Amino acid sequence: MPKDPSDMPDSQVTPDSKLEKRTRRVFKPEYKLRIVQEANACKHGELGALLRREKLYSNQLSDWRREYAENGLEGLSKSSPGPAPSKTAEQREVDKLKNQVQKLQNELAIADDCLSIQKKVLSILDRSSNGSTQ
Repeated sequence: MPKDPSDMPDSQVTPDSKLEKRTRRVFKPEYKLRIVQEANACKHGELGALLRREKLYSNQLSDWRREYAENGLEGLSKSSPGPAPSKTAEQREVDKLKNQVQKLQNELAIADDCLSIQKKVLSILDRSSNGSTQ
């Protein structure tokens, strides 16, 4: 016997914010500087507690320390993840167009070869048809 519709669970799906994809965390330069200074002031054994409290990884701290040592506060403001691109957008577009030109030149060369083969075959057929009529 089927269940009464009022006894059935609601079939509507409701989004759960906890299940949504997390985004990459972004840290402000002031925060990075504060953490680097706190880490430098830590005594033996306190650094791990600082990293756990702030939910950071040791490699983040070492990267921030290196960036701060090399470029000061300006180095900490780097926000884009990953390595810097080796080519600009214009250079990538130029490379793409060069590849496209090369591909079209190859196709043109193949088409020219096909035409020359067709001309040779036609010439041979003309000679053989002229030779058989004589």
